Order: sequence, then structure tokens, then C-alpha cells
Amino acid sequence: MYILGSKSPRRKLLMEKDIVPHFAVLVADIDEDASYKYKPLKAVKDIAYRKGRKILSECDEPEDVIITADTIVVLKNKIIGKPKDEEDAKDILRRLSGKLHIVYTAYYIHFRDKEVLHYDESYVKFNVLSDELIDKYVESGKPMDKAGAYGLQDNNDFELVKYVRGSIKNVIGFPTEKIIKDLKKMGAMK
Repeated sequence: MYILGSKSPRRKLLMEKDIVPHFAVLVADIDEDASYKYKPLKAVKDIAYRKGRKILSECDEPEDVIITADTIVVLKNKIIGKPKDEEDAKDILRRLSGKLHIVYTAYYIHFRDKEVLHYDESYVKFNVLSDELIDKYVESGKPMDKAGAYGLQDNNDFELVKYVRGSIKNVIGFPTEKIIKDLKKMGAMK
């Protein structure tokens, strides 16, 4: 059985669409803030790894395929997490306005006696955002559960992003292109 270790609705959708239609969802309750003492790439990899190991410790089926992931937004080598409240979301969006930032998604896969910990990175350039656009976006509630206070999938309704260099699915939070390659290498997918 495939197990997705994430409560993200976007990851669930990409898992179902790109990897397998049926899977279990388990959420690893870990302290993500403990990883923020590291540099950004190490931090996101540490979170994905610890989520995966936590779920592995709760599963007793050797044939399970466990996949966990974590996504962070990085601006000027500083991690921008999920907003704490609406004012924080507005502040984050003002900081990203007109700038290029990096989105890292690290993922951990465990199958039988094999495990991988990899990541993907994409570069996202924001449009210059007006205060009116920022206010409307925050009022919609959409940025509140997302790293960097935005979701690329919201760009049709709110023109936040000018362009993306790299995987769009990585920016959404689940680089299925790379995950599928690793699943096949591990013999967990045909």
C-alpha cells in the first residue's frame, strides 16, 4: 500500500493524479520548527526525513511505500514559512513582491529496505503586487496554510507570479516527476 505522509490537499491531489489513485494518508506529528536552525536546504530535507521516519515507526507492513514531503520558500537565504495570521501573510507577500525567490521541496521515500531523500528546487519571480491585490488575496483565506503565503494554483485568480523556472509541481509542493523516477528505481512502481 502507498502511504502519503501529508495533510496537504495539494499533495493528495497530485499523488492521486500522477502516482496512484488509491493510498492511505497518515500525518506525522513532528516539531518542524526544530529543523529551522539549519540552512534552508538542510532544514527542508530534515523535516521530510523526520516525517517519513515517524510514519515508518508507526507502520508494520514491509511492503508499504511511504512518501513524505515538505516545502519551503527561501528569500535571501532566509526561510519564509506559513503565515501566523493575516498581517503576517500581508507582510510576507510585500517582501516577495517583485522579487525572485527559491522554492525547495524535499521528499523522503521508504520501500522495503530502501530509502531515498531527495529534493527539487524551482525559482519563482513575483509580479509587483499592489496593496489592493495583497488585501484581496489575504481576505480570500487562500494564503494562510501555504509556505510563503501563496499558492501557485491561485495565480489564475490573483496574478502573483510572473514566471517559474523549474518544476511547477515542485512549487505546488510535490515534485511528482522526480518522485516517480525514484519510485521506479526503487522497484516500488513500474
